[in-house]
Amino acid sequence: MAHTTVPRRRALTALLAAGALAVPLAACSGAGDEPAGSGEASADAASALEKGGELTVWAWDPTLESVARDFEAEHPNVTVTLENVGTGNDQYTALQNAIAAGDGVPDVAQVEFYALPQFALSDALTDLTPYGADQLDGTFTPGPWGAVTQGGGVWALPTDSGPMALFYNKRVFDEHGIEVPSTWDEYVEAARTLHEADPKAYLTNDVGDAGFTTSMIWQAGGQPYRVDGTDVTIDLADAGSAQFADTWQTMIDDDLVAPVVSWSDEWYQGLSDGSIASLVIGAWMRGNLESSVPDAAGDWAVAPMPQWEAGQQATAENGGSSLAVPAASENADLAWAFLEYATAGDGVATRVDEGAFPATTAELEDPAFREQEFDYFGGQKVNEVLADSAANVVEGWQYLPFQVYANSIFNDTVGQAYVGDTTLTEGLAAWQEQSATFGNDQGFTVNP
Repeated sequence: MAHTTVPRRRALTALLAAGALAVPLAACSGAGDEPAGSGEASADAASALEKGGELTVWAWDPTLESVARDFEAEHPNVTVTLENVGTGNDQYTALQNAIAAGDGVPDVAQVEFYALPQFALSDALTDLTPYGADQLDGTFTPGPWGAVTQGGGVWALPTDSGPMALFYNKRVFDEHGIEVPSTWDEYVEAARTLHEADPKAYLTNDVGDAGFTTSMIWQAGGQPYRVDGTDVTIDLADAGSAQFADTWQTMIDDDLVAPVVSWSDEWYQGLSDGSIASLVIGAWMRGNLESSVPDAAGDWAVAPMPQWEAGQQATAENGGSSLAVPAASENADLAWAFLEYATAGDGVATRVDEGAFPATTAELEDPAFREQEFDYFGGQKVNEVLADSAANVVEGWQYLPFQVYANSIFNDTVGQAYVGDTTLTEGLAAWQEQSATFGNDQGFTVNP
C-alpha cells in the first residue's frame, strides 16, 4: 500500500458540514506489517463465550433485537445491550467522537457499506481475519463481501444487502398501457408516456441523491473511485458516469421526475396513490412498501433493473450494512462470536423472517426463500427477482475512504442540477473537485 508523510493518527473531529466526519488517516500497512486494529485480538471466541460478559451493540436495525435475545438464550452468561444512537451519519459522528475521547466505544457497531472505508483505513476497527473471517469468502454475495474486504483485511461482516430492482405500480402501468422497461432508454420513454397521459403522475421521483447516483454509475460499469491505501483517484467523468449523466439529464430537462423528496410524507402518498409509479432501488424496499404503503397492496410488482444495453443483466447495490468490531472494544472475542452468529449463523434466519434481505448466498439460493409468494405484490415470487439481482452485481466497485463527507456535499454540487441551470455533468465535476480538495486536506494523495 502507498505511504504518505502524514502522521500515523489524526485527531478525530466532527466536521461542521451536515453531520459529515473528518477522516482519521492512519498509516497503511506495508508488506509484512500487521493490519491496523488487529494486534490485540486473541481470536478465542469459544473461551469468551464460556467466560461470558457484556456486549454493547450500536445499531438501528430492529431485527437485531430478536437476534440479541436468541443469542442470550443460547449463551445465558452473555448480556447484549442494544443502543440506537442514531441512524447513518448520526451514529458515525457518535462513534467517531467516542473513539476520539477513548470512552464509551461500543463492542459492535452497525456501519453501512459506503461508510466502512473511512473506518477501515484508520485504526478504528478490528481486522477480523485472525478469527477466520477470511474463510467466509463465498458465504456472502460478491457486492457485500467486496465492501467489507479491503487492503488484505476483513473489517466487518455483512448483515444485509441492497441489490437493485425495478419496483413498479402494475395498476398504473396497466391503466396506461405501459410495458415494463428492460432498458434505460425504454424507461425514459415510459416516463414520457405516463407524464403526458397524466401530468400529475411521474414514473419516479428524484431531487438529487448521492446513493442513487453512485449506484447508477456502478451499474453502468463506472469506476470513478480507485483507492490504494492513501492514494485515491476520482474520475466522475468516466464512461459510466457520463452514461448516467446523459440519460438522467433527459429525465430532468423534460420534467419527467417528480420533485418530491424521498422518505417524506408526500413521497409515501405518491407511492400509495400511484402518482409516483416506480422506484429503481435496493431490495430492502420490498419490506418498506409492505409496512409503510399498505393501501397500495396488490398494486405493486418487481422486475429486473433496466439495463444500459439490451440483453445485459448488470445490477448494483443500493444500501446495505455490516457489523464491525471497533478496535477499542475490550470484548473483541465475544463481539466476534455475536457477529458470526448474527451475520452467518442462526441469526440470519431470524432476520430474514422479520423482513431483512440477506447478504448470504445460502439464503438467496434456498428454494423456500426464492419461491415465497407475497400477497402485497399480488402473489409474485419477488425474491426470485431480487436474488438474481444480487448474483449480477457488477464487481470491482470501490467507495472513497471519505465517502460520508463526499455524500454530504452532493446536494451542493450535483444536486444543483435539479434546482438550477447546472447540468449533471457540471455537478459531477464540482463534486469531484470538492471531494478531491477535502481528501488532500485530510492527507490523502488524490489524483484527478
